[in-house]
Amino acid sequence: MTTETIPVPALVGVETQHRIEQFLYAEAALLDDHRFTEWLELFTDDVHYWLPTRVTRTVRERDIEIAGPDGAAFFDDDKAFLAGRVRRLTSGQAWSEEPPSRTRRLLTNVRVTELDSGEFEVRVNFHVLRSRLELHQDSFSGERTDLLRPAGTPLGFQIARRKIVLDTTTLPAPSISVFL
Repeated sequence: MTTETIPVPALVGVETQHRIEQFLYAEAALLDDHRFTEWLELFTDDVHYWLPTRVTRTVRERDIEIAGPDGAAFFDDDKAFLAGRVRRLTSGQAWSEEPPSRTRRLLTNVRVTELDSGEFEVRVNFHVLRSRLELHQDSFSGERTDLLRPAGTPLGFQIARRKIVLDTTTLPAPSISVFL
């Protein structure tokens, strides 16, 4: 019987963990409250907001299960594109969000690693429930990996990168008209 060492990320202090968790919860509340313009301010100008596709693979091919940077993606946005999506959602002209969806975001298993650059890599599991009209409901779950930069903002951080990986290989909804 052999014992393998499980890699454990360098721990951050309790205060840093708490501040990052509070940042993530505040971000989720902005989205659930439809405060998209304020939400957009949480991102750096050079942000990369990305939801690559996923394909079921064998054990030997698991390293290519999630599309790479040049592969297919449901969205692959920069700050300008995110701003355009926010403008559309707040215009009243986005038919897929008029009337607006009701959403609830649940975040769990927040894992924080401090990088040599002073930034933080944050992995978090999420569940987003979207309810629209009277009977339509969608459920999205997965893992996000964020790169947070300390910033002189009210919440103390900005998001420089977000990679979203859904648990499913097919979209569990007709479209993704909400932010994940």
